[in-house]
Amino acid sequence: MSDTENSTTKPKTYDGFDDGERAAMKERAQELKAASKRGARSAKADGERDVLAKIAEMPDSDRAIAERLHAIIKAVAPELSPKTWYGMPAYAKDGKVLCFFQSSHKFKTRYSTFGFNDVAALDDGTMWPTAFALTTLTPADEARISELLKKAAAENPD
Repeated sequence: MSDTENSTTKPKTYDGFDDGERAAMKERAQELKAASKRGARSAKADGERDVLAKIAEMPDSDRAIAERLHAIIKAVAPELSPKTWYGMPAYAKDGKVLCFFQSSHKFKTRYSTFGFNDVAALDDGTMWPTAFALTTLTPADEARISELLKKAAAENPD
């Protein structure tokens, strides 16, 4: 194939971020701006309100999972502070996001995700899961999430 033939083929384009990703980045910028205006005393109460508002916006199937996760996190790791993170419900310890819920609707995926950031310190050998796909929550799932939360909240070094 010659250079001339290559130049007549459809050029490769980079579309950049999709609408969901751009929206998440805008939400994160708004979260940071709002946090800078809040005092430390109101951060946890405001974070709780913000998380509950985000959960309320979700479609029924995602909302049911997010509400249950919120209840589990509050029961198992009450020291974690609810906050929004890129427009998603998240839970932080000492200001650092430990875990988060990503609605399937937000990025138009076939499943929701419950994930842990590196500060969760869930290390287990040389490879371990940091995010879990969720389509529903079973009692076994809830028990596993509770175990991981206890470990993450206890072992968070910061």
